[in-house]
Amino acid sequence: MAGTQVLVQALGDAGVGARLWVLTCGAVAAVPGEVLASPVQAQVWGLGRVAALEHPDRWGGLVDLPPVLDGRAGDRLCAVLAGCGEDQVAVRGTGIWGRRLVPAPVPPGPGRAWMPRGSVLITGGTGAIGGHAARWLAGRGCPRVVLASRSGPAAAGTAALAAGLAGTGSAVSVLAADAGRRDHAAGVLAWTAATGPGLCGVLHTAGLVQDTPLEEATTAGLEAVLAAKAGGAAHLHELTAGLDLDVFVLFSSIAATWGSGRQPGYAAANAFLDGLAGYRRAAGLAATSLAWGPWDGGGMTTAQGAAYLRRRGLAAMDPALAIRALAQAIDHGEEQVTIADVDWARFTPPFTLRRPAPLLSAVSAQPPAAGGNGTPPGNGTPPGQDTGTLAGQLAGLPAAGQQRVLLDLVRAEAAAVLGHPTPDTVETSRAFSDLGFDSLTAVELRDRLSRATGLPLPATLLFDYPAPAAAATFLRSRLGGYVRTTVGHDDMEGPMPVIAELDKLESMLSEVSAENGESAMITARLETLMSRWKEIRERANETAFTEKLKSSTDEEVFDFIGKELGIFWNEQ
Repeated sequence: MAGTQVLVQALGDAGVGARLWVLTCGAVAAVPGEVLASPVQAQVWGLGRVAALEHPDRWGGLVDLPPVLDGRAGDRLCAVLAGCGEDQVAVRGTGIWGRRLVPAPVPPGPGRAWMPRGSVLITGGTGAIGGHAARWLAGRGCPRVVLASRSGPAAAGTAALAAGLAGTGSAVSVLAADAGRRDHAAGVLAWTAATGPGLCGVLHTAGLVQDTPLEEATTAGLEAVLAAKAGGAAHLHELTAGLDLDVFVLFSSIAATWGSGRQPGYAAANAFLDGLAGYRRAAGLAATSLAWGPWDGGGMTTAQGAAYLRRRGLAAMDPALAIRALAQAIDHGEEQVTIADVDWARFTPPFTLRRPAPLLSAVSAQPPAAGGNGTPPGNGTPPGQDTGTLAGQLAGLPAAGQQRVLLDLVRAEAAAVLGHPTPDTVETSRAFSDLGFDSLTAVELRDRLSRATGLPLPATLLFDYPAPAAAATFLRSRLGGYVRTTVGHDDMEGPMPVIAELDKLESMLSEVSAENGESAMITARLETLMSRWKEIRERANETAFTEKLKSSTDEEVFDFIGKELGIFWNEQ
């Protein structure tokens, strides 16, 4: 795991542009009946999903191989590496399996309600999420709730929590213990067994927040994040192996499901939890892993973080609804489920801005936003020419004037997206990334500029034209088919119509799905057009050259032959 993190960083430091593919064996269970043999290797899949988000241009993907790499499996691996449109796959004897997130079916009926028959341990029990889980257990008549956390009784609000639980009739014990330390976990379990009633369930909610880009992550930081979440789960798994547990619930995260920027270690740790649940189930042990989105009112997400996620289409869940989902998953014996409140129409565009995500194709099939599919808003009509429209304002202005108007527009919209009071803070030649733009705000600015200009604009606008001045120049080229530039008293057309049409084509191609069945046909047509264009230019150049020779003097012909072909005549 640490080696993979260092490798990603080293390739970046060395300027290696080749895409990195990471191979595992036993990290996923791809087909029915298959055993997930290595939860530790599943950690690499969590980190890899973060690498795909932070370094989309340098990341290839994840491939899980069968135990025996025979010739057929080797051929399939080569097909994946050559490019099959998938970046999270398992190579098996039955074929190449791509990973997909699919809607969970509605469980039939209420299920069999689990009623705790003994003590239930909650790691991270004094935290916000642990507190909600504890109150739910008490509501189900749990004989004793054991709350373990690093802070223990000193954690804020613990006295009130314990008093509330006791008021329902459940005994409450609060212990200061770090589940990431094996001796602490062993001590808690031994104490629980000695004081009774015996342990019947574990809810592992403990974890450590991370906010570090992958390129800046350290092995020490990785170790700390893994210890709190993955290490604690591993200790509890090993130390309870001989106990007859009803439930063993692991609180995972969407960071493991589809990745989360600046959380490489956290995503890896939670991917281990998902893998561990599958490993335990295969061994006949109780296990449920729930990959949570943000909870409202605390947990791993701050108020500022929740606001940011809401803008991305991830709403913080009402704890009461989240607890209902927890109960439903346990009562119906679920193994691994992702639970989040996602607006896919808002979430998917920035998430897939710089890299397609086949993983989300089954859940994010939403109509594209207006102007985002290569067709101008307003039934495909071009911007109007009246003075009230942008095109009307540009009409008649010299080129420099048009550029100034469009640059002011870009800066004003950029300032609005970033929350700046005036456009003056948006430097014309400074990169958007340095100004504070990310994939979410890049899409927001694209949408605002699309509405202001009435033009379809590519989702990658800010990455293809990375500074305000460059973006303004691009907008002027796109508007060139609709406005005219005045120089003195003479009218001069803006950029050639062919260039404007090519810009439109580029926008359309940027919106083509990686899974579009016509992609091969589109590629072939583009290659054919390029070949024909080269032939046309070659013929044009030959014709121009012939005409030039016809009109040249003998001295000019001899001079050309001498300079271009190295053949000189001696006139003696």
